[in-house]
Amino acid sequence: MATVLKRLPALLAALFLGAAAFAQAPEATATWKVTSRPLDSGEFELVFTASIEPGWHIYTVDHKYNPTEVEFDSPVGYSLTGAFAQSTEPVDFNGDKVFFDSAVFSQRVNLDAQEATVEGELTWSACDDHFCAAPEHWEFSVNLARPDSDSPSAPDASRPNRVNGRDEGSLSGGLSGPDTTPNSSRGLWALIIEAILWGFAMLMTPCVFPMVPMTISYFMKQSASPVEGRFKAFMYGLFIVLLYTVPISIIIGLTWLIGGNAVTADIFNWLATHWLPNIIFFIVFMVFAASFFGAFEIELPSSLANKSDAKSGKGGLGGIFFMALTLVLVSFSCTGPIVGTVLIKSTSGEFWTPMITMLAFSVAFALPFTILAMFPSLLKKMKSGSWLNSVKVVLGFIEVALGFKFLSVADQTYHWGLLDREVYLAIWIVVFSLLGLYLLGKIRFKNDSPAGPLSVTRLALSIAVFSFVVYMIPGMWGAPLKALSGYLPPIETQDFVVWNYADSPMSGNLAQTSTTKTGGNDFGEKYNLRMPMGFTGYFTLEEGVEASKAQGKPVFVDITGHGCVNCREMEQRVWTDSEIQRIMKDEYVLVVLYNDDKTKLKEEDWLVTDEGKTLKELGRANSYIVRKRFNVNAQPNYALLGSDGGLLVPVRGYDLSVEGFVDFLNSGLKAFRSKQ
Repeated sequence: MATVLKRLPALLAALFLGAAAFAQAPEATATWKVTSRPLDSGEFELVFTASIEPGWHIYTVDHKYNPTEVEFDSPVGYSLTGAFAQSTEPVDFNGDKVFFDSAVFSQRVNLDAQEATVEGELTWSACDDHFCAAPEHWEFSVNLARPDSDSPSAPDASRPNRVNGRDEGSLSGGLSGPDTTPNSSRGLWALIIEAILWGFAMLMTPCVFPMVPMTISYFMKQSASPVEGRFKAFMYGLFIVLLYTVPISIIIGLTWLIGGNAVTADIFNWLATHWLPNIIFFIVFMVFAASFFGAFEIELPSSLANKSDAKSGKGGLGGIFFMALTLVLVSFSCTGPIVGTVLIKSTSGEFWTPMITMLAFSVAFALPFTILAMFPSLLKKMKSGSWLNSVKVVLGFIEVALGFKFLSVADQTYHWGLLDREVYLAIWIVVFSLLGLYLLGKIRFKNDSPAGPLSVTRLALSIAVFSFVVYMIPGMWGAPLKALSGYLPPIETQDFVVWNYADSPMSGNLAQTSTTKTGGNDFGEKYNLRMPMGFTGYFTLEEGVEASKAQGKPVFVDITGHGCVNCREMEQRVWTDSEIQRIMKDEYVLVVLYNDDKTKLKEEDWLVTDEGKTLKELGRANSYIVRKRFNVNAQPNYALLGSDGGLLVPVRGYDLSVEGFVDFLNSGLKAFRSKQ
């Protein structure tokens, strides 16, 4: 058993090879300008010129998936003549007709009045050798006037260009994708803050805190002057950061260089959703929690730490490096689980996310050591004691709670039915109740000192923990628990719900509702799929488009996943708004595409890719569809389609703004009605 436990770090590190690798698009892949020139008999030609970023290309007006197209507002005083056309000759690239560097498009307009303002929105998609950016759009306005009119025929520079709903103040420009940059930034910052908090918390663990006086003693002996001591302390902190950050960066970089985007995307999808890594992660978390509770110690081979410690006695930067390495190795039994937690959670992000979060963790972890090494007098104010083991036990309870998230992901993607929402909540309620009792001194573990008088700190923490438990209890009957929406299984997995989301989500109506609807469609019933939040709808684009034609409504496409934390947050924090519920129920046909579902498709539903590869799994088929149709490879994303299956507005990503989501839905309705 000891041998297996000592090898767990190596096994865990091997699982991190599947980190995602998605490059970042520039702020705008192309900048645009529009001019006009008069033709005969009141006719004008609008000329759209694109300056394309180096390395990127855009597509022709008739491209099957990524056409460059323009949508004009309802014409007043003018009419369109002919179709939107390209004036530049495209080049062949990987079987597509594309434009590099620059491109020119045109549209003829017939002026019916003396003058008119032509307004609209131009949409394009851009790709480089490895990555396709989300669709981008640019709003324009041009004033046209007949030659005998006093008004100039020129673009209206006084009207600010609006890109993704934001004033940019220039006629040229654009943003990469529909609100995806702020959204991904928000999720990344949450991971960074969490990593920083874990880094600071590690100082208070019993396998890290005792290293503080050793560190101070080392630097006081090695430094001839205060300036030299501070320099060495700075380098000590830098080496700690590098020892945590560089290895994971090398692993991710090699994975991307060897496999490219396609391979790393498949590895990431397997790592995030397959039952095997999720079960392994769950077991690892439980093993580490047991270690924190005092069942056993997980340590790296002592020979590594001894060799490193022996070399740390040397002078110069080499000795400082080995001192940092000794700290990293000796503290592994406490930092290992947290490092694993940070990395596992951040691998659901983009290429840079695991590296950035590990950098944040290591900086926070190294900072106290660096400051104390610079200013040794601060050590007098820090006292060790039995509280160090209490911190470790508290972290053990948190590890147990977080570990069940991985078991839940496997349960959702494979439809095992083991961890429905109320079962998951019951486990959390018990875990945090036990934590509260531990803080009150009612439960003791192997390495705890005899319980003394209850301190004010323990009392305050126990009040906070029991308040959290009380908050979770209504969730057993279907309360939304929005603060936990990203961690809990979806509401539709709950057997008993007294909160009617579909009819009165925020009113507290106690009418019981079923949450196991499949939408009444053949595909959903065939594979036992569930619609989120009690909605009805469909699980294929084909069914959704057919329903759109029959009902005269646009299509709302929910690009989601069973194991997607941000998807659950969107559903609980945004979709529960009464106005959003009304619009989605009454004005749209809902299509849900699960990108991580492991259900095996029947042969008649297999999907053959353009490369001739047959996809036999629901999640992989849906993931391929959304990459081809919408140029997105993340969850959640939301697309609004017309009855012809074409995009009405740019795709929207993760954004918890209720008002912004209402505007998004209304913009789709406006675009849909303008085409009728």
